[in-house]
Order: sequence, then structure tokens, then C-alpha cells
Amino acid sequence: MEIRATNIQWHEGHVNRNDREKMLKHRGATIWFTGLSASGKSTLAFTVEHALMEQGHLAYVLDGDNVRHGLNKNLGFSAVDREENIRRISEVAKLFADAGVICMTSFISPYRADRDNARKLHEEANLTFIEVFMDTPIEVCEQRDPKGLYKKARAGELKQFTGIDDPYEAPLNPELIVNTAQLSPAEAAIQVIGLLQERKIL
Repeated sequence: MEIRATNIQWHEGHVNRNDREKMLKHRGATIWFTGLSASGKSTLAFTVEHALMEQGHLAYVLDGDNVRHGLNKNLGFSAVDREENIRRISEVAKLFADAGVICMTSFISPYRADRDNARKLHEEANLTFIEVFMDTPIEVCEQRDPKGLYKKARAGELKQFTGIDDPYEAPLNPELIVNTAQLSPAEAAIQVIGLLQERKIL
């Protein structure tokens, strides 16, 4: 990526990550939900967020559609725009995690390289990155089709749709695999929170 910003300098504040984590009584982290449209990413992310908040933990969901209403509203769905979409979210999620928030991202994020870059960004900052693969069969996703997108894609009315005429590259080594055709959101949320406890985030 071309770096155009010049004459800049990193400024350290008087509050560090440990200070924020002591106040919040948990560590910051990013949970990256990836999978096809209608695989259950947003439903699970918001279920986990609600459960964590009820337990007294600060959590926040960066949802794909929601972010495209603001920060990324100038991006389309070409491969280049998808890459930039995920690059921006990776940086935002890293900031949230550094602030001590348990940040969940709900994005199709179809390209493995983009997700790997998000992981690398967090690892270089010594932040926990947990990839959750929503391994829900495309047949189930199409049956749900809450926005009618699969129907439009099958009819040729919607181009560059992941899983139909655009590829989805499944994670090779995700921390957690979830099939929402077999698990309810509450059951899957228990698995995610259990993983956070194992990693000593909570």
C-alpha cells in the first residue's frame, strides 16, 4: 500500500493498555466472524455481545452492513473495494481491542489474505485475534436468504456475490468453527465465550 501521510509522529498517552484492562477487568481482543451471507455471523456476534455485556464486560460489534452506512459507504463489492473494506475494519478493530474492548467483526471477508493481514496487524500489536468460521452450508444460507440476495444473484440481477459468482476462501486454521445449521445462537455463543475464558480474555 502506498503511504501518503508524511510529517507524522506517534504520540504516546499517559494511559496504557494495562491501565484500561485493569479498569475493565478483562483484556481487549478481536473476534473475527467470517462466512457466507446468511451464515449467522451478525446474529452470533450480537448474541455474544449481549451475553458479555450482561456479565459486565465491554463489548462492541462492527457489523458489515452497519459499517457500510458510514465509514465504508464509499466502497463497493469489487475485489479491490473488498480488500480496502477489510483493511479499514482491521485497523478499527485493532483500536477497539487496544482500548480494552472485546470487539467482534461480522464481515463475509471472503479472501484469506485479507483475514491473515488482519491477524498479523493484531499480533504485531500483541493483541488477541480469534477467527471464527461460520461453516454453514450454502444451501442453508440460501434457504434463509433474509435480504433476498441469493435469489437476485441466482437470477443474474446481483453480480460479484460471494458464493455464487465470487469466491469464498474458507479459513485454514480458525480458532473456532461454528455450523449454525446445527447450533442455536445461544449454543454457539457459549462456545465463543468459553474460548475467551480459555484465552484468559475474561
